[in-house]
Amino acid sequence: MKNISKKLRPESLMMSYGYKPELSEGAIKSPIFQTSTFVFKTAEEGKAFFEIAYGHRQKKENEELGLIYSRINNPDLEILEDRLCLWDEAEKCAVFESGMSAITTVLLEFLNPGDIVLISNPLYGGTSHFVHKILPKFNIQVEFFYHYETAQEVIHRIEQKKIKDKVALIYLETPANPTNHLFDIQMARNIADYCSTPDKKVYVTVDNTYMGPLWQHPLKLGADLVVYSATKYIGGHSDVIAGACLGSQEIINRVKYMRTFLGNMAGPWTGWLLLRSLETLKVRMETQAYNAKHVAQFLNQHPKVEKVYYLGNLTQTDGHQYIIKQKQCLSDGAMISFDVKGGEREAFLFLNHLKLIKLAVSLGSTESLAEHPYTMTHADVDVKEKIALGITEKMIRLSIGVEYYEDIIWDIEQALSVI
Repeated sequence: MKNISKKLRPESLMMSYGYKPELSEGAIKSPIFQTSTFVFKTAEEGKAFFEIAYGHRQKKENEELGLIYSRINNPDLEILEDRLCLWDEAEKCAVFESGMSAITTVLLEFLNPGDIVLISNPLYGGTSHFVHKILPKFNIQVEFFYHYETAQEVIHRIEQKKIKDKVALIYLETPANPTNHLFDIQMARNIADYCSTPDKKVYVTVDNTYMGPLWQHPLKLGADLVVYSATKYIGGHSDVIAGACLGSQEIINRVKYMRTFLGNMAGPWTGWLLLRSLETLKVRMETQAYNAKHVAQFLNQHPKVEKVYYLGNLTQTDGHQYIIKQKQCLSDGAMISFDVKGGEREAFLFLNHLKLIKLAVSLGSTESLAEHPYTMTHADVDVKEKIALGITEKMIRLSIGVEYYEDIIWDIEQALSVI
């Protein structure tokens, strides 16, 4: 890329940043580097590359990190990681073959047997299963906290249970899936600092999938790491599974080291697809947010809808939730959940009569999607816990796409009329 004196915005850089056409026969777009291994010019070069890759020494000034093997690095992944850093203004990024591989790699890297991870609730169903069913096998315990709790209340509970020295990581998902409850990232940072010691820093990790790279920037709000299911808004076309993790160079070096030996890096084809998707990320997400605002306004007034869970509905009367939204969120997003009047029967009637909106899990793609959290994405969550969190049989979750908003509303209206 030619030298430009003006600081360009991320949406302007998504087409070219990190890519040198002269290294690829002048191709305007990065080719797919479908190769497992790379040729060294000399044995000395190979030695130097491995020294840096395995952390045996730091890069020298102006030294270029070469390519070794696609489990460690690949041009498509490196260009993608560079571009993803722009939105969150992160130092470094690691991409993965799925969102769950990004999440689980972080948890396995920063937690050890005997540790406790402090986690917001509710969670995405896959994450919930991992922390409930998998982490205990490694003698790693979980302590949950909730959107209505203050820092003082959480710290008091930590003191009561005498677990301060065991808390090693704070993990939060905000907005929460599927309730849209907000968690205060700065509050999590304060709790992490309280539990930290000179010998042990407690890191804060935020799953930012619901807001994507545009609408919330956790690293600026006190988080150490931000993770994404890149399948969702970043990919945005329901045709690729991927994940990402961003943070400081020191932290992401640790994440990449673990990724190398778990072998869950994204492949070059996945990297190339995401590079394509990043070019339209802003226009897609802005359209989705615009559409969601109109859909929420319709649902708020419908007689067969009992409650709407949407960030745009928050007002000053909602107290701390409104305050969090004002300081953290740059948009109301495009995720809406709502309760129909009734239960599973009424919810299923609605879902079964949709014509334009697709009945499917996942979110953030160009097409609008609807699903039933109680029996689908959160099927593995304990029934009592679901009820306590407000995830009931009458709840429906919508991911709003880029269709014409009046067509989306028409489909919702005709499906509700069947109830």
